[in-house]
Amino acid sequence: MPHKPESSRPRPVVVTRPLQQASTLADQVNALGREAVVFPLLVIEALEDRAELCAAMARLHDYALVVFVSPNAIDATFACLERWPSEVAIGVVGQGSRTALRAHGVEQADATIYAPRRPDKMDSEELLAALPLAALRGRRVLVVRAQQGRDLLGNALQQHAIEVDFVTAYRRLAPPMTPERSARLLALLDDGADWVITSSEALRNLLQMARLAGGADRVVKLQRQRIYVSHHRIARTAESLGFGTVILTGSGDERLIAALQSTP
Repeated sequence: MPHKPESSRPRPVVVTRPLQQASTLADQVNALGREAVVFPLLVIEALEDRAELCAAMARLHDYALVVFVSPNAIDATFACLERWPSEVAIGVVGQGSRTALRAHGVEQADATIYAPRRPDKMDSEELLAALPLAALRGRRVLVVRAQQGRDLLGNALQQHAIEVDFVTAYRRLAPPMTPERSARLLALLDDGADWVITSSEALRNLLQMARLAGGADRVVKLQRQRIYVSHHRIARTAESLGFGTVILTGSGDERLIAALQSTP
């Protein structure tokens, strides 16, 4: 039997989500017959002092709505909370946050949950469009977020005469570049890979890691590789950073898996 050329092998698919959220998608990629490589571009770190977060959870009844910016915010919150009060509404952005709520025993029957109505565009702007802004006017909303987060939603709510409080639930950090990670990254860049990118911050981290590990030549190799992104904002960031093949899949793992199936 003739030897199959190395170049005909499918490229590995690099899952760059934080380690806590990477395994489910990696399993789905492997089920396609593609090799999934877990290479997180962000580290989620719990706060050393959760006093402020837990104090906010003790005052939940002061709020008409609590918005969670990510599954990590939900997981951190429930470390301070036994059960969710059904009279306090919840706002989430993506399907991953719904899954996280479900893991903590919160379904639509347990609380009013607001989320973007368009499954192909799950972001803060779409959540804002789904919220009952007139009913929230003059009331208080709590946004549970990372230590460094975008204030777009909070600012928009304040423009509708809604009082907004913020509380930090966790920190997002760039992973340290150990010799092992550097060698792994160089191998992916030199052999070729498809990259799944789920935030602009993660993409910038990747570019910086490539520069530190291999200089300008490796950055160029990275920019020539294919990346899959879930949101138009990340796509614009990728194009501005010099990436040539950017595939916008839309939100949700099922759309990403469909995009991987439809491209060789």
